[in-house]
Amino acid sequence: MKPLFGIAWRSAWNRRFTLALTVLSIALSTLLLLGVERIRAQLRESFSSSVSGTDLIVGARGGSSQLLLYSVFRIGSATHNMQWRSVQAIAAHPGVDWAVPLSLGDSHRSFPVLATTAAYFEHFRYGDRQPLALRQGKPFEALFDVVLGAEVAERLGYTLGERITLSHGAGGLGTNEHADKPFTVVGVLARTGTPVDRSLHIGLEAMEAIHLEWAAGAPMPGLRITADQVRKFDLAPKSVTAVLVGLKNRSAVFNVQRFVSGYAPEPLLAILPGVALDELWTVVGMGENALLLMSSLVALVSIAGLVSVVMAGLNERRRELAVLRAVGAGPRHVLALLVLEGGMVSFIGVLLGALLAALGTALLSPWLQAEFGLSLRLSEPTLAEWQLIGGVLAAGTIASLLPGIRAYRLSLADGLSPRT
Repeated sequence: MKPLFGIAWRSAWNRRFTLALTVLSIALSTLLLLGVERIRAQLRESFSSSVSGTDLIVGARGGSSQLLLYSVFRIGSATHNMQWRSVQAIAAHPGVDWAVPLSLGDSHRSFPVLATTAAYFEHFRYGDRQPLALRQGKPFEALFDVVLGAEVAERLGYTLGERITLSHGAGGLGTNEHADKPFTVVGVLARTGTPVDRSLHIGLEAMEAIHLEWAAGAPMPGLRITADQVRKFDLAPKSVTAVLVGLKNRSAVFNVQRFVSGYAPEPLLAILPGVALDELWTVVGMGENALLLMSSLVALVSIAGLVSVVMAGLNERRRELAVLRAVGAGPRHVLALLVLEGGMVSFIGVLLGALLAALGTALLSPWLQAEFGLSLRLSEPTLAEWQLIGGVLAAGTIASLLPGIRAYRLSLADGLSPRT
């Protein structure tokens, strides 16, 4: 077998320029297959670890996936807010242990601003029920204090004591800035690998303070309330975007959910984060399957290209194969030679594709973390990835049987006397 391997390698090397395109096509198809699988698996894991220990998420009635996306992942926006009195009613329910209100809508240089209470730092959990930790500083206490996520601090180069200005909505327009009410950075959170890393955290009273002279999403003409004057006003929040709820006993989850659904003063929705994620994956799963199918088709085309290249070269290699037959190689040796060549080409292509997938993961991870707060990391191949790698290798080797069988059937006389 060892001499046969050497012959196969030298034969493939003599046709390296032709086979290089086939190797590249197999590498790209492997890159697509492994890339889609890794992104699918790790983004699911990242989404699932973004919030834990929260039994219910409550917001204005609408879609459960939409509520989950904007309250936890800062993706999209709420169509309606819920009244503060509703938050108080939910917090007062006998089955509720804690309730953390969230208010979204403002931003700072494209990073979302989250207004909440000090209870957020106490009760919010991610991953395997890990609590938030401060890398520097302390939680917000004064009215215009802000605590930064790790990604915000690193990307923008902010340190403790820095004064920053928030923008109304997504920002981008000078008139949308709350320039007259700057905030002071008092804390930086440790990295979590979740959307918390790319959020700025302020108090609910601060959110009210910067919008005192705003109405219908725009500043009221001729009205200006300075940062010193806002403290004279009632800064109790009037509405919030959503509420994270923890229960005293998880067996009460459906009881509290029914209470929220039947709440008379306004229509509300309470979702279980895990169930909402499953619903989201049901929708996204169709797209994932479509991407995997397209990647599989690309892999099949690459394997077909390998067969075509080897088959096309058989006529040119008739004398080479005939010489091998003449020096004692049997038909089975010729068959094994062609199959071995195809397997080698497939292996090199798969290896190159796996290396490109690892490189792509390393390059793509910082962008995903910065833009969406989602973690994509380098790791050993999963069982599903090994199955994909094995599938491509097996397909390439099996496909090589076709030109191998063709070479097997070439007679010695046909090889020594090629037809013209």
